[in-house]
Amino acid sequence: MLSPEIIKKIKKVHIRSARMVNTMMAGQYRSVFRGSGIEFEEVREYSPGDDIKSIDWKVSARMGRPYVKLYREERELVVMLLVDMSGSEGFGTTENLKKDIAAEMASILAFNAIRNNDKVGAILFTDRVEKYIPPKKGSAHVWRVIKEMFAFAPEHKGTDIREAVAFLGRVSRKRTISFLISDFISPEPAETYIRRMKSISGKHELIAVMLSDPGDFHLPEAGILTVRDFETGRQLVLDASDPATRRSYHELKIQDYSRTLQSLKNADMDCIEIHTAASVVDALNRYFRIREKRKR
Repeated sequence: MLSPEIIKKIKKVHIRSARMVNTMMAGQYRSVFRGSGIEFEEVREYSPGDDIKSIDWKVSARMGRPYVKLYREERELVVMLLVDMSGSEGFGTTENLKKDIAAEMASILAFNAIRNNDKVGAILFTDRVEKYIPPKKGSAHVWRVIKEMFAFAPEHKGTDIREAVAFLGRVSRKRTISFLISDFISPEPAETYIRRMKSISGKHELIAVMLSDPGDFHLPEAGILTVRDFETGRQLVLDASDPATRRSYHELKIQDYSRTLQSLKNADMDCIEIHTAASVVDALNRYFRIREKRKR
């Protein structure tokens, strides 16, 4: 049974997400993602004006004259939401926890998909895949997805992004537009799991949504603090009254964040950055505008 507080939060996000999609974001999702999914249709003989990039060289060599591959746009997309449910997602020093921002982001993306008659599914993961919701259509399905985002209680606290991405590759035979929503705090080096993300990008378009909180980068000006890792439980005692300690902590966290962001960019992967004090709608609108300009 869900607590009244959780139910209230789910209903609030459900209503707000639906309103945002029907007003502020109408048409943006469709304009930037339509045409991303294509299916092979046929091979036919080359005609003047055909794009030479579409020539099928193997068939052309066999037939002794040029042939081109034809594709058609898929009538529906499959949107997959890979959502990090690890211990660090329960952190937040603003009005929202990271997991609240993740749930709102996933809700808006899910409503966009359903509104455009696309399917939406979800993979909730920690250091293993803890729940898989197969892609479906319909408002009742969106309600289920949103409810799971807020109410799901993971059994584990660690993070394994590589396994979540590998699972996507195993269960999704059709091409997907997939959003990986995480703070990307992982025991693995960023380069390791990003290599796995890159390896499936030929079949699935994988977009990173990178969550952060101001408290990720700053120690409070206090005395002796015991800092505990949300995922491993490991504790560290720090003197937060020392400016040098606070500065070193800030520099280390900024370096980790920047290294992950640069690794994503080096892999030519889109990344939506958002922190817990920011507007999810503004972050998505900004991304949609950038992506739309890129398609022109």
